Amino acid sequence: MSALANQSFMLKVRRGETPFYRGLRDTAKAIRSSALPLPRLIHPALRLGFACQQAVRGALSFLTSYLLREPLFRGRCASVGKRFRLCRMPFVIGHARIRIGDDVNFFGKVDIFSGRIFDEPTLIIKDRVDIGHNVVFVVNKEIVIEEDVNVASGVRFMDSDAHPKDVRERIADLPPRPEEIKPVRICRKAWIGQNAFILKGVTIGEGAIVGVNSVVVTDVPPYCVAMGNPARVVVKGAAPQ
Repeated sequence: MSALANQSFMLKVRRGETPFYRGLRDTAKAIRSSALPLPRLIHPALRLGFACQQAVRGALSFLTSYLLREPLFRGRCASVGKRFRLCRMPFVIGHARIRIGDDVNFFGKVDIFSGRIFDEPTLIIKDRVDIGHNVVFVVNKEIVIEEDVNVASGVRFMDSDAHPKDVRERIADLPPRPEEIKPVRICRKAWIGQNAFILKGVTIGEGAIVGVNSVVVTDVPPYCVAMGNPARVVVKGAAPQ
């Protein structure tokens, strides 16, 4: 059957043009929505099979990271401390200098982007930092993550707007002006909630919490809770005694 004839046949089935084609379509839908009957007698064997495939998958992932991903990424970094662990190879574009401390964990996909404005844009991740899945760093000058910070999944850190403010410069595909790029700092023991955006020039104070889906455009004081778009302080805290 030619490709054109096959496409015509499938189109007739999807449309159900005749009782024959409607029967084929309904049969295909029934098969897609059905499930293989599983007697409870075999559930223990299925659970064992699931556990085995999870164990094999985990072992292969560990070996791939230990033997390939970690060494390659360490070679890309300016410095990496002890007991660094990652699950996936970070995606890096640009010439950012990456410095990572001890006991840092990348728990999923991490992207690092830098532009051409400054000679040495720097990403510093200090000791005992946990980085969740699908976290993005846009670093054109400097982003610093201090000790004991927890970063949830989907967080974005940006020390610039990625494009210039002036419309003519954006149309000309120019980079942001140097004065439009401002460093970002996340102070020790802070917690950044899922899908938060931390934008240029922001400092998150020691022990502060940024709520889920927040867009942070101004500094967050130490030990406070900020959330919203734009993020505002909703709970004022004090340093532990």
